Amino acid sequence: MANDNAIFQLISNNDGTYLQLIPAKGLGKTFLFNELDEYLTKRRIDYDKVVVNDALLRLTETKIVKLNNTVRMPEGEGVKVTISDDRMEAVARFYPPSPNGNVMNFTEIINDLVKAGVKYGVVEENVKSFLKERNYLEDIVLARGTEPVQGKNAIITYFFNTDLTRKPKENEDGTVDFHQLDTISRVNKGGLLAKLEPAIQGRPGISVVGAAIQPDRVEHKILRAGSKTKLSEDGCSLYSLVDGHALLIGEKVNVSDSYEIKGDVDASTGDIEYDGNVTIRGSVRTGYKVIANGDIIVNGVVEGALLQAGGQIILKRGIQGMNKGTLIASGNIVSKFIENAEVRTGGYLTSETLLHSRVSARGDVIVGGKKGLITGGEIRSGTMIHAKTAGSTMGTNTLLEVGVDPTIIEEYRRIEKELPNMNKELEQLTQNLLLYLKKFKGGENLPADKKLMIKAMSVNKDALEKNKAEAIARMEELQSFMDDNESGCIRISDTIYPGCKVVISNVVYYVRNETVHCSLVRDRADIKVGPY
Repeated sequence: MANDNAIFQLISNNDGTYLQLIPAKGLGKTFLFNELDEYLTKRRIDYDKVVVNDALLRLTETKIVKLNNTVRMPEGEGVKVTISDDRMEAVARFYPPSPNGNVMNFTEIINDLVKAGVKYGVVEENVKSFLKERNYLEDIVLARGTEPVQGKNAIITYFFNTDLTRKPKENEDGTVDFHQLDTISRVNKGGLLAKLEPAIQGRPGISVVGAAIQPDRVEHKILRAGSKTKLSEDGCSLYSLVDGHALLIGEKVNVSDSYEIKGDVDASTGDIEYDGNVTIRGSVRTGYKVIANGDIIVNGVVEGALLQAGGQIILKRGIQGMNKGTLIASGNIVSKFIENAEVRTGGYLTSETLLHSRVSARGDVIVGGKKGLITGGEIRSGTMIHAKTAGSTMGTNTLLEVGVDPTIIEEYRRIEKELPNMNKELEQLTQNLLLYLKKFKGGENLPADKKLMIKAMSVNKDALEKNKAEAIARMEELQSFMDDNESGCIRISDTIYPGCKVVISNVVYYVRNETVHCSLVRDRADIKVGPY
């Protein structure tokens, strides 16, 4: 034989069937008894397994073992074709013929591949190589599929600051610099705002069984022109039409001019609604509204007013809300102090004092500066709360909650409130339908308009049941997320006082003793108090 692999070979004599075992030489490969057993069993050859296995284990030189007394025709050259689990390769193992047995030709090998399910990718040179070398009991790749060519996701590059997580700098004396914030992305007229590299579609591959293998889906993106921007003809470049500030809101790039109010927002100005940034040099008086698609900057004090921004809210002095003031921002909120107000932010919140306020932030809540005080109210953050002092020596009730995006909690509570109404409406619809069905079965001839009404009620009932099932599934999903999420922490650089209630991803901890320089994190079903 041309190779040095160990092989076995059937020999047909006049007095029975024999098996020749030839050991490997040099670096040749051996074979396992299981393979030999499979070969003989497939050909329905009876033999003593113990004798053959013992001969194989002691094989150091060529041996001939009699299998049985059956006289059979010489065995032809054989092949076993195995298709890989991913169907990208067909591997063949050839078995030698008996003396005077038939050998396979090219066509016969191809036919065996087809019988095994191979429809594509025959490696003809490997077939020809075998026909030349006749290497037996060796894995030979006779068919190989074509891997798909992966495409490329679309990429949008923005040429302005889209990172709104920059935080105000703290001065050497411990105060926070609310003047040099540098968080607004200024752009010039005609300036390039964004560039799109379109997605490149991939090419399908094909397996050895002829099945198409699709490449991964590529992510397509579109440059979306917002206010005061212009797209190039090919849709791949976006330019500013004015000098102003660039904002990425969702997937749209907007450029806005700044609207400046020299004094207060009060009876002399009325409510302010503006498509862009608003700068107020004075204060915002009780009862008035300032709504802007961009940023809101107030140099004075905000009283019991509503400020709502599509970007950031920056209060250089603070808000004294009198339980009426509300701040809502899609971006960050920076305020010198916050007292008796409701605050909701899609980014982080930075302040020096939080007093008796309801705060909900998707990002960090950082209360620093000289005071760094949180007292009273409910403070919620999706990530972290950091303060010098939480609570007070008087035991003021203060809720500190982290680890779950507040919008998730709000969604859960909204669905929780909607479910009773759904159940009530479903019950009413079911009763009405049963009533009409009873009349119909009783032989009452219902007019056409009633039949239409029954049909409409049935459709509404099905839709409501579907909505209810989806709502319950969503609640379970949200509950699971809140229960499983162990992220989030609370860091106190000075003291946290009794009266504080800590919630981290639905795990509750009541502060019973004054604790200094500490951090609180969730540890499975408990909250662990550790060093700062």
